[in-house]
Amino acid sequence: MARSIVCWSLACRGCSHMPDAAHSHGLRTILLTALAMLAFAANSLLCRLALQHKGIDPASFGIVRLVAGALMLGLIVRFRAQPPASPARADWLAAVMLFAYVAFFSFAYLSLPAGTGALILFGAVQLTMFGVGLRAGSERFGALAWFGFVLAAAGLVYLVLPGIAAPPLVGAVLMAVAGVAWGVYSLRGRGVADPLAATSRNFTRAVPLALALSLVFAASAHADATGLVLAVASGALTSGLGYVVWYAALGRLGAMRAATVQLSVPLLAAFGGVLFLSEAITPRLAAASVAILGGIALVLSQKSRAGARR
Repeated sequence: MARSIVCWSLACRGCSHMPDAAHSHGLRTILLTALAMLAFAANSLLCRLALQHKGIDPASFGIVRLVAGALMLGLIVRFRAQPPASPARADWLAAVMLFAYVAFFSFAYLSLPAGTGALILFGAVQLTMFGVGLRAGSERFGALAWFGFVLAAAGLVYLVLPGIAAPPLVGAVLMAVAGVAWGVYSLRGRGVADPLAATSRNFTRAVPLALALSLVFAASAHADATGLVLAVASGALTSGLGYVVWYAALGRLGAMRAATVQLSVPLLAAFGGVLFLSEAITPRLAAASVAILGGIALVLSQKSRAGARR
């Protein structure tokens, strides 16, 4: 099954002889992108659902997710049609950042609603990547991009300000740390020759770190069948297969479109939380969403125009 999925999503070059190849590839890209965004949003829903009903503890959820993801990605890389690239030097910093993302993400969802958590995560990821680019000199912001950057940062601050509608502060901080870790992990992956194989290896390297964390929290460890199924689904399906689908779409989207379509993930998670977890979309969450996602969109729009001029 894994082999057929990979062949369908990655081996597209052989379709060029078809009369409607360009139209077919366009539809394929749209479908793959939509599936990937749904998978990424579903990660928040699965984790929140598992922890909300106390079906599993966060440390156990994290290690089951990583093990399931490592197994799924390992099988896909092993049986895919594309020959694997020569393995690069082990990037343990990337593995540590992946582990930190999974761990802080899991503990954050002990208290955060799915939509709020996804918004904080996404905002922290993008602000981290923009900030690192500015510091390194690889990003140059004009007035509009700076306005967007400040607007997004202000939206995050507003979301977590004390008040009746504010999310739990500890959960918000944990999710922000998870976002920073994922942002650093994403930056480490730039320019990797075989991102799918690199992701597989990083999942495998992160497993011992998650196991050590599970031992620290062994006294509170618990898991029922539902919690385990949700954790496995998060690792194998919405993470493992989600990355396969995303990398298949990524080559045809381009960097700016790829960054822009990810604006949909927090919104999908928020609506999923309403539909499946009976969560409410508060005025504060709505206003913060407009500020954070709108600010990031402004930065991306200027980057897109600058790239077009170059």
